[in-house]
Amino acid sequence: MALPPATTSRAHSASGRRSMAAAIVAGALLFAAVAGGAAMAAGMLRLRCTNPASGASWPIVVDLDGARVDTFPATITPEWISWHDPRRGFFDLERATGKLQLRNASSTGGYFLHYMCRSE
Repeated sequence: MALPPATTSRAHSASGRRSMAAAIVAGALLFAAVAGGAAMAAGMLRLRCTNPASGASWPIVVDLDGARVDTFPATITPEWISWHDPRRGFFDLERATGKLQLRNASSTGGYFLHYMCRSE
């Protein structure tokens, strides 16, 4: 198996250094953009939750740093985001799938509603 010939041309070497420098700069810019986006995403989640049966939907804002959903205190783990809205009931959002479940107690035994949440 033969190896490709070594290139010793100064022009080719300078061109290679310029391309390497450009690649490093592009990589650094991409990393900064991704890291900045991740930092923003880590602090806030803006979701739209939709009931697949009725099509009804509404937006929610999750403040991961402040442990709140909209204005309600929330319990946030890597797997779940849970909160209680006194007027509606208890919500449990599965972070991996976006499935949201509303549990509400009532005099007839209560009920569950299911939603799908997607990033806005």
